Amino acid sequence: MPKKNDFKVFVGTIVHSDDVNSLDILQNTALGVKGEKIIFVADEGDLDILQEEYGFRNDVIQRLTPFQFLMPGFIDSHVHAPQYYNAGPNRSIPLLDWLTTITFPTEAKFADTKFAEVAYTKAINRLMRLGTTTASYFATLHVDSTLILADIAEKLGQRAFIGKVSMDTNCPDFYTEYSLQHAIDDAERFVHLMNVKDYTRVKPIITPRFAVSCSGELMKELALIADRNNLRIQTHLSENEGECEFVRKLFPDHYNYADVYDRAGLLTNKTVLAHGVHLEKAEVRAICSRGAGISHCPNSNITLRSGLCNVRELLESDVDVGLGTDLSGGYSPSMLDSIRHAVQTSNILHLDHSCDDKPLNFKDAFRMATLGSAEGYKAA
Repeated sequence: MPKKNDFKVFVGTIVHSDDVNSLDILQNTALGVKGEKIIFVADEGDLDILQEEYGFRNDVIQRLTPFQFLMPGFIDSHVHAPQYYNAGPNRSIPLLDWLTTITFPTEAKFADTKFAEVAYTKAINRLMRLGTTTASYFATLHVDSTLILADIAEKLGQRAFIGKVSMDTNCPDFYTEYSLQHAIDDAERFVHLMNVKDYTRVKPIITPRFAVSCSGELMKELALIADRNNLRIQTHLSENEGECEFVRKLFPDHYNYADVYDRAGLLTNKTVLAHGVHLEKAEVRAICSRGAGISHCPNSNITLRSGLCNVRELLESDVDVGLGTDLSGGYSPSMLDSIRHAVQTSNILHLDHSCDDKPLNFKDAFRMATLGSAEGYKAA
């Protein structure tokens, strides 16, 4: 018979998403957990049979009140952990200026590992209190402080993909890789040190910041590292019109922004692209054919005035779409806030007749914040 602490059984209402229903409400349901795994979801009427089969005692059964329900933890598919420190200020400037004047100086401070430990602990604790049990983090250039982020996530019990950011061009002198080879070596060292730690909940993810700040050579090398180690990839794509124009000037021989990543080997079925606001139809087709996903970050898109992403169009093109806070481009670390902004963005697109598709509702946004994000990272 299992020990008391091995088993927990919850009886009441369960809310989740599946392939058929964006929001499925299961009432009078028993959910059994052994260790950290769900081992059954069944009708409450079968509780006696389940008890006989699994051998759990009555004192491990917890009955929810009529006003309580269980649901999956939120999955934040795009969040900048160091930017928790600078959430809120100077929202009146566009993306590229905001990066240069606010974000890069903040991230440079994370060379100090003691500072990083305090800041990252506050960030992860805050996200977990808000119901985010899984997150895909952009960290900073610094290997040592990024490893601290991984340690904290593992210690606090959050499932996480941890990305050491890579960027070697169009960066301020105080915040850039020393050289192409140094960037490659640091990325490889980070992956190696993550793997030898043998975390139970935390994994490395290859993280070129975006095409503006990564040379073509660096992007190709990072793609090779991801391939050799069977790793996921995260980056930004078509967030802001100024960014898109900059990419066209940097890579004039490429068809479009997504093609830059595709030719570098970064556009794969293990890639999640944050934003995707200004995608051409050819880019949507390429993302779909490669099996990559999009992280929709509506708070950030509105706050930085980057644009309105037509998520319904992406979904109907069979692109996996998850939801992210994009802290601190988005001012709130709450996935509930992201759900609200996702619905509002879709409504605005329809109010100004920008699209004819059915607007997103709260059920669609709930799915994106849970199962949708998991599907984007092939973690469902």
